[in-house]
Amino acid sequence: MKARIKWIENVMFVAESGSGHAVVLDGAPGGGGRNMGMRPMELMALSVGSCSSYDVVTILEKARQKIISCEAEVTAERVDATPAIFESIHLHFKIAGVNLSEKQVARAIELSADKYCSASIMMKNAGVKVTHDFEIVAAD
Repeated sequence: MKARIKWIENVMFVAESGSGHAVVLDGAPGGGGRNMGMRPMELMALSVGSCSSYDVVTILEKARQKIISCEAEVTAERVDATPAIFESIHLHFKIAGVNLSEKQVARAIELSADKYCSASIMMKNAGVKVTHDFEIVAAD
């Protein structure tokens, strides 16, 4: 895997992945930026949430669960020190579908957390407390 980060101005960068997709990163005005893009730590929190969401959706689809939507709300807390690393990350899943099995949803989240989500497992191995919970939203 390769990526390229190009400095634009002040503290703004464009990050391009090896697959050719790009994202703008920038800082807050107080830190020399213009608030024109995500912060690097926001991107890391989003990586954990999106990696786990990918797993949960694919596991539930393989289990023949009729999913209509899946949202993950990510809450990340950082230590009050330098470096301001993550202390904890919590993922709250809101999954809507038809006749979803609570057991299957719980199992999909557990499998993601313990076996499949590289981003989440990497954070846990670095000492970050990563937790999950969910709610099922019934749909017609």
